Amino acid sequence: MKFSITSKGDETSNALAQKIRTYLLDFEFQYDEDQPDIVISVGGDGTLLYAFHRYNKRLDKTAFIGVHTGHLGFYADWLPNEIEKMVIAIAKTPFQIVEYPLLEVVVRHNGGSEASYLALNECTVKSIEGTLVMNIEIKGLLFETFRGDGLCISTPTGSTAYNKALGGALIHPSLRAIQLTEMASINNRVFRTIGSPLILPDHHTCMLKPVNDVDFQITIDHLTLLHKNVRSIQCRVAQEKVRFARFRPFPFWKRVRDSFIGDR
Repeated sequence: MKFSITSKGDETSNALAQKIRTYLLDFEFQYDEDQPDIVISVGGDGTLLYAFHRYNKRLDKTAFIGVHTGHLGFYADWLPNEIEKMVIAIAKTPFQIVEYPLLEVVVRHNGGSEASYLALNECTVKSIEGTLVMNIEIKGLLFETFRGDGLCISTPTGSTAYNKALGGALIHPSLRAIQLTEMASINNRVFRTIGSPLILPDHHTCMLKPVNDVDFQITIDHLTLLHKNVRSIQCRVAQEKVRFARFRPFPFWKRVRDSFIGDR
């Protein structure tokens, strides 16, 4: 089996990554950064996001494993003191593949060009100058005209990230859905939005269409992009899925509790 390791880059994570690499090579695994069967992320959730985007062209062939050395390890199953146990599990135990939904974002420009992205957590859209004014269409029908700071479109696993900070709902990743959450919408006698997060199933497409000719700051997980001459931004559940190698039960709601509530 071929593997690669992505490290957060700090001293602790680098040392753990080197130890994991040595152990797996001792078990006659092959280190391959280009075509790994498993990718081990050592750090926090940001490290795993980086690994996901590095290998998002081979999601059907690669499974991810997270080792938590950061401040928040929502995607991580293993702690630093469990490295030997994890390596033995990888070498000796058939693992279960757990698949989570992804978000597909297609940005189309005036003139015909377009750019496609996959997000593990979320996409956000903001105007470079002033208030974001955007028509929101769902299944081809105009739902509302949004005015405010921005919009966040998240996956079920991403619902625990920026979406949660915006007051969005937490969605179990077994549900193939995306969530649209507002950032500081303007609501008065003249302008009105729904004001509540919208959860859309996988057969519904959300289309964002600019009302004004402005530039947009669009984030895809940890990536920040500038897009000009935008005609529309299409968001829907992606056909692709992210795959995690699971060696022991780690229920979603336990992850939520451990990450945000914990023991008092």
